[in-house]
Amino acid sequence: MATKLEKVDVVTVGVGWAGGIVAAELSKAGYRVVGLERGEDRSVEDYMHGHDELKYAYRKEMMHSLSKDTITYRNNLDSTALPIRDQFYYTVGTGVGGGGSHWGAQTHRYFPYDFEIRSKTIERYGEKKIPKDMTLQDWGITYDELEPYYDRFEKMAGASGEEDPLGPKRSSPYPNPPMKKTPAMKLFQQATEKLGYHPYVIPSSIATEPYENPDGEKLNACQYCAFCIEYGCEYGAKADPVVTVVPTAKKTGNFELRTRANVKRIIYEGNKAAGVLYVDTQTGEEFEQPANIVVLSSFTFNNARLLLLSKIGKPYNPLTGEGVIGKNFVDHHYSIGSTGFFNDRKFNLYVSTGTLGMTIEDFNADNFDHSKVDFIHGGHIEVRHMMNAPIAFNPVPRGTPLWGKEFKEKSLHYFNRTLNIIIQMATMPRQHHYLDLDPTYKDDSGDPLLRVTWDYTDQEHKQSRFLIDKCTEILKEMGADIIDENVLAEHHFPVNVFQHSGGGVIMGNDPEASAVNNYLQMWDMENLFVCGASAFPHFGPTNPTLTLGALTYRATEGMIEYLKNGGGLLVNREKIESV
Repeated sequence: MATKLEKVDVVTVGVGWAGGIVAAELSKAGYRVVGLERGEDRSVEDYMHGHDELKYAYRKEMMHSLSKDTITYRNNLDSTALPIRDQFYYTVGTGVGGGGSHWGAQTHRYFPYDFEIRSKTIERYGEKKIPKDMTLQDWGITYDELEPYYDRFEKMAGASGEEDPLGPKRSSPYPNPPMKKTPAMKLFQQATEKLGYHPYVIPSSIATEPYENPDGEKLNACQYCAFCIEYGCEYGAKADPVVTVVPTAKKTGNFELRTRANVKRIIYEGNKAAGVLYVDTQTGEEFEQPANIVVLSSFTFNNARLLLLSKIGKPYNPLTGEGVIGKNFVDHHYSIGSTGFFNDRKFNLYVSTGTLGMTIEDFNADNFDHSKVDFIHGGHIEVRHMMNAPIAFNPVPRGTPLWGKEFKEKSLHYFNRTLNIIIQMATMPRQHHYLDLDPTYKDDSGDPLLRVTWDYTDQEHKQSRFLIDKCTEILKEMGADIIDENVLAEHHFPVNVFQHSGGGVIMGNDPEASAVNNYLQMWDMENLFVCGASAFPHFGPTNPTLTLGALTYRATEGMIEYLKNGGGLLVNREKIESV
């Protein structure tokens, strides 16, 4: 029998960026918030002296352990899904801060095209441009409507950067100046400008100088130490829920953080959420936490799984296209497009921030004419210092033996003479790519694991080939002596990592085609909000955090209005109308 606790205004499931933003904004507004986090608590002190590549990059110290639960995966409906047991292929953060503690802190905005992608594609190219099985849809919100919340996240996170020459309008500049330009970045800039492209420094939520955000939280200046991606920042320079929104919430006195609290079900009566059922993973005790508003603010997979386990919303059927929970699962693809080896030019490839680099958006969104290419959207091309650590980084030109004297000589020679031109691709949804509950495999408490059905399609292969050609063109202009192209594998698994994933609880204006409205409020359950990349109807080329953070800031305004008005569905962008 679960112990029933005192009712609160808001309970969040997960305390990463989404849960932290909800906690900060609702507690500042005077509401009592409980944050439930299945992992442990963290502070900057826990990151001190954490420069251990083996511990963090290989043993995944900051990631959720797959021994507790995992996902199953298959490429298509005719395959049998199997559990992912290798931590390398499923890197999802755990503990307070979640992915916001170990992220690289890239802070790109999506383009206006992304939010109205179906309408804008049809307007320019006609409906035939969209394949029949591509379940493309508009997001139910425009860039202009979301822009103030992009700005809000950037100021909270102390983002650094310079304006993208091809980017959409901004209401204010970045709060911090951009990262320093290294010789490799300058070489990329010279080459891309000569080719007629538009390079700029990658924006990041890493302070380049001491910074105090609007809530009074302080970030220190980055030291370019390189221990960034998959590591917590011991300097407190990288924006992290642990050093920004969570302390803000705690200072109000209205926020209670409960760690090692694994939520198993959403409790509801009729079409209203009543709270959540969770287990204390240390004692095994069950608790029921009642709340006026329930917010799912965990990773994409967990948000969708909780809804399916709780039987909330209509599960998606890939054969008929009916239903919404699990629909439009999309994965984000980062890959090395081309690798350049320089015989006589050295670079300091150890210095890094996780986002230190330059990029071009000439082939992102609809920034180029797609009439002569057989794909939609595009990709993002960049040169980036990614901490060339001694265990992971051992570059040699293709064809070099992987052991012996020649390998040793070339790996030593090219260690500081190699540059990768990286591509990140947009991912479009397909009718047969979705999330559901696995019929066979269960977690340690007997609940079905989440099953992922996804694979590369012609869209990804054509995008990749197009972008790799651009990477090679840039490396030639940069003066590389040897260039290796890294062609996309025929099938997705096991050559890529589930780390940035979206969809499954997508947003939109139509309750028949989306699970949440543009305030991330469930159409079927008005006091249940689902915040995170699970709301994305497709995945743009760049990292999701800024966009999911902006959407969450907007959602918190809806939550506050909901509580003030005593209920109602947020059916339009101006006011609440009771339903």
